[in-house]
Amino acid sequence: MTSKSFITRLQNDNGSFHELFHRHHGNPILTAQDWPYPIHSVFNPGATIFQGEVLLLVRAEDRRGFSHLTVARSKNGIDGWHIDSEPTLFPTVHQNPEELWGIEDPRITWMEDLAKWAITYTAFSQRGPIVSLALTEDFRNFVKIGPISGIDDKDAALFPRKINDKWVLIHRPIVNDSYIPGAHIWISYSEDLQIWNSQEILLHARAGGWWDSGKIGLSTPPLETTDGWLILYHGVRQTASGAIYRLGLALLDLENPSLVLHRSDEWIFGPEEAYERFGDVGDVVFPCGWLLDEANETIRIYYGGADTCVALATANLQEVLAYLHRCPGQHTNDIYQ
Repeated sequence: MTSKSFITRLQNDNGSFHELFHRHHGNPILTAQDWPYPIHSVFNPGATIFQGEVLLLVRAEDRRGFSHLTVARSKNGIDGWHIDSEPTLFPTVHQNPEELWGIEDPRITWMEDLAKWAITYTAFSQRGPIVSLALTEDFRNFVKIGPISGIDDKDAALFPRKINDKWVLIHRPIVNDSYIPGAHIWISYSEDLQIWNSQEILLHARAGGWWDSGKIGLSTPPLETTDGWLILYHGVRQTASGAIYRLGLALLDLENPSLVLHRSDEWIFGPEEAYERFGDVGDVVFPCGWLLDEANETIRIYYGGADTCVALATANLQEVLAYLHRCPGQHTNDIYQ
């Protein structure tokens, strides 16, 4: 790949940078001041369509520093939000001791075969983060399956259907193995949604000066397209002023999601506005949910800004796929060592 090809994939004819995702002019769309009960901050929502409305399952952090999840519903997914008057999904420490210090960062997947929504979330345990799973039919009653990963694992989401008769999970364990140390994105397979086998690295955190050289993790659940599974992920780079969280894209094979067809070299969205740069954790854009309007092929991403508020950005699906097809495939030998 030449330096010229690198700078032209997202370049307009006049040489300016072509933005794939466009921020909503009314951002942020939700803040702690919108909540019907006292809360410190709201961010990192999962997203789905429920009963004809946009439903966000929002991470809400209280003034102890512990998080729970609250439903916010809107007909247009922008304003007019109806927010539950109390926490919707919250830690149940007696039954789930791994939730001692809160539950965080939900991803929502509609599971056609189960006729239920699956919610993967991070349980903040005494020993570290764990991926936990809950199922629901109505976002009022939840069945907590419990932990489905080991310690120091997070950023997980399920694929919406079985592939080769197995459920598929993307997640981000911290591995201390001398051969593959670091925070990479992994893929795992299961027959029962509880025991996960055949684990392998899907995307490596890159080395050196790359924008995603520190650690990476899945952002939103995989989105099925005719071209493959569309993946949005976050990358972290440590700088002299602290960490910066930005977003990148990848495309996986539909019937073999372990196969990475394309991966963006440059980040496609990063913290620029004040509500993304300044807050409890500055310089962070962190989506956990996105929606596709199939009628006009518009993707909406709902993301946390600076761990303080909820914001919205949109993109055209075909533009995103066209961009990815100009990106290289996974080439681990020359950039990840």
